[in-house]
Amino acid sequence: MSDAVIVVALLLVAACATAAVAQRDPARQALVLSVLGLFLAVLFTVLQAPDVGLSQLAVGSALTPLLIMLSVRRTRRRGRTKEGPE
Repeated sequence: MSDAVIVVALLLVAACATAAVAQRDPARQALVLSVLGLFLAVLFTVLQAPDVGLSQLAVGSALTPLLIMLSVRRTRRRGRTKEGPE
């Protein structure tokens, strides 16, 4: 693969990782983490590791952000019920 493609993929991964760290809302962090997983899958594919890229695509861009979003939703819902009438 061309070195330029590798550099572009690395820059996209670095930019997306920085954006994930910069987010304060956990729901937005999960969305950016999903995009980061997608860019990492592309990077692994560019570096000729398609099996690792497919695993990253499944786990990093789908499963992990989904679990984070479900956890955030449940935590926010539980916080609302405890803040009810006292």
